[in-house]
Amino acid sequence: MKDRHILITGSSSGIGRATAQKLLEAGAVVYGIARNHEKFQPDTKRYKPLTIDVTDLKALPGQLSDLLATQPEIDGLISNAGYGSFEGFENFSPEKIFSYINDNLTSHLVVTRCLLPHFKTKNRGDVIFIGSEAALEGGKRGSLYCATKFGLRGFSQSIRQESANKNIRVTLINPGMVRTSFFDDLNFQPGDDDENAIEPTDIADIIINILSMRSGTVVDEINLTPQKKVITFD
Repeated sequence: MKDRHILITGSSSGIGRATAQKLLEAGAVVYGIARNHEKFQPDTKRYKPLTIDVTDLKALPGQLSDLLATQPEIDGLISNAGYGSFEGFENFSPEKIFSYINDNLTSHLVVTRCLLPHFKTKNRGDVIFIGSEAALEGGKRGSLYCATKFGLRGFSQSIRQESANKNIRVTLINPGMVRTSFFDDLNFQPGDDDENAIEPTDIADIIINILSMRSGTVVDEINLTPQKKVITFD
């Protein structure tokens, strides 16, 4: 990992934060994108905090272009940002639908669009998307969430094929419920027992393993779930 320079979206909490910590421990340089960095300020010069809002799709391409111009060493992307919203579909206004898809799907596509030509020029790169088990099967009250995760899954499959001849590896990780702040604004959460939720460090460990694999081997997709699925409601 000591020669890797990895960009992480949503690096200030949850899966992004756990992954940033693991990468820093392994010696990588980490560029962390978040709107607020107060919650995560590691004491190392190898962590580069970037105050960028990936949902601001007008400003995002220019910001990433400027970043790559000054930090051409970047050779990996962990695209992680997003949030949940679970209601009957008729409760979502057209404006909410548009906004939600922009924030949870289009932002991933735009970030990837900005970095993929850079990786192709380097003839090397890793792209890892944090998806969800909601990409595998539609669920009640999960219409928008599932739509974005199904979309991300199809997108990852397509660009994997488009990029393979440039030594770019594309992986999608689909976790079940992960014990993070994702549930803070929802009326449900995983049960309290350790077996009821995945820990962010579990996913961070998987990401380290993916990035450490020899060139030429690609992990296409990983699905993981809590051993015992228990949901509690407020």
